[in-house]
Amino acid sequence: MMGKRLRRVASILLCIAAAVSPSWAGGDVPVISRQISDFRIGSSQMQFGSLEFLGGLEMVSSKALFGSLSSIRFRQDQKHFVVVLDTGQWLTGSIERDVKGRLSGLSDVEITPMKNSAGRSFEGKGYMDAEGLAFDGDRILVSFEQEHRVDVYPDPGFAQSRAIGTLPILIPRKMLSDNRGIETITVAPASSPLKGGVVIVSERGLDRDGNRLAAILSGPLKGQFAVARDGSFDVTDGAFLPNGDLLLLERRFNMAEGIGMRLRRIKGADIRPGAVVDGELLLEGDFNSQIDNMEGLDTFQAADGTTHLILISDDNHSILQRNLMLEFRLSDNVKQAASD
Repeated sequence: MMGKRLRRVASILLCIAAAVSPSWAGGDVPVISRQISDFRIGSSQMQFGSLEFLGGLEMVSSKALFGSLSSIRFRQDQKHFVVVLDTGQWLTGSIERDVKGRLSGLSDVEITPMKNSAGRSFEGKGYMDAEGLAFDGDRILVSFEQEHRVDVYPDPGFAQSRAIGTLPILIPRKMLSDNRGIETITVAPASSPLKGGVVIVSERGLDRDGNRLAAILSGPLKGQFAVARDGSFDVTDGAFLPNGDLLLLERRFNMAEGIGMRLRRIKGADIRPGAVVDGELLLEGDFNSQIDNMEGLDTFQAADGTTHLILISDDNHSILQRNLMLEFRLSDNVKQAASD
């Protein structure tokens, strides 16, 4: 069994290395979804520490562009969303739910090419390797790898607009490798100590002590900090909770250990210039879980006041990988430890 798993990981890594992005045409995108009822494969377990699994989707489309989902943010209605693809496109749409409230599919999905500050679009990764996404008032912020930067787009109108500005990232670009740049960009609550500050975390830009480079780009606590690195996991996205705590999604993807995912919670009060922050492990998944190359995370408050988490995966346009959307509910009243 382990030999088969390692061979599958090796095949996935080879596909990633050889991936060629499909040309974009834009427009409406039909998506077929299959519901996922269990997080642990073959298990009825739904509670994992403070997280309850609510269901998920495996998604495919006849449109070649669908895939490479890097980051997701939900609108205030908790239904409409915006996604950036690391092939340089916007993806917008809505989630659908069944009579029990579980994710059942996507609708009104559209893909449009992103434009740089000169109004140009580019096929493939390279200059438009979008990895992170954040709503910030009347603008959308997008972080890019390879050409490391944070571009600003107007909201509404982002899908048709060129980038209208760029934010200083505060992290020396020489400390960010081409494909391990700013994977996470998120905005703190206005009521938190960061006062609505924009926060970025690098995937594997490391300081002298091997911690991940991060920065607060705006607000009263503007400056650099770091996120402690543990093992071979890399940060792929993050989102703030209403109380100011930061959730980080981390991914492991190598031949020796296989595929992995975990969620960590960083106390908001710990995030400040010069700090090295660590956090509570909320969830960890591996080959025994319904995961893939997990890259996107967002949170929202449901109608009943509970906090929901949505995770998405990047299939790298490989037939060996999947586009997944998983939903969890967070309860701070549950104190049991996260299961492996």
